[in-house]
Amino acid sequence: MHISARSDYAVRACVVLAAAGGGPTKGKVVAEQQDIPAKFLEAIFGALRQAGLVQTRRGAEGGYWLARPAGEISVADIIRAVDGPLAEVRGGPPEALHYAGSAKELQVVWMAVRANLRAVLEHVSLADVASGQLPDEVQRLAADPAVWVTR
Repeated sequence: MHISARSDYAVRACVVLAAAGGGPTKGKVVAEQQDIPAKFLEAIFGALRQAGLVQTRRGAEGGYWLARPAGEISVADIIRAVDGPLAEVRGGPPEALHYAGSAKELQVVWMAVRANLRAVLEHVSLADVASGQLPDEVQRLAADPAVWVTR
């Protein structure tokens, strides 16, 4: 899976909002804390606002805040808001694929990949990341030394 800069920045920005505790946070503060280009962050916040994940208010007392409690927003929600579906093959959903002959079972592989992405990304909330209390299964998966080796 390729995690785009847009998704990475969006999740990091939302974690900052989660850690802020609900009050408005200036975009400039988020950009500086996470070293995200300000103009890029504005576009990301626009997509998150359209998806109903972030709210905004202009002015001296304005800023950005989460539209729902951080425990109700998953990492998957954010990635889908800024980059679309979690797992696509050639720009389409894996269930729409049809392979012939010896490649027939490849569709099942792509479906399993999507299921595994969902198993992690849909079960990790912004509150989990902001608090440093990741779900046990995620901690277990990340504790395997093999996942830290680039192949």
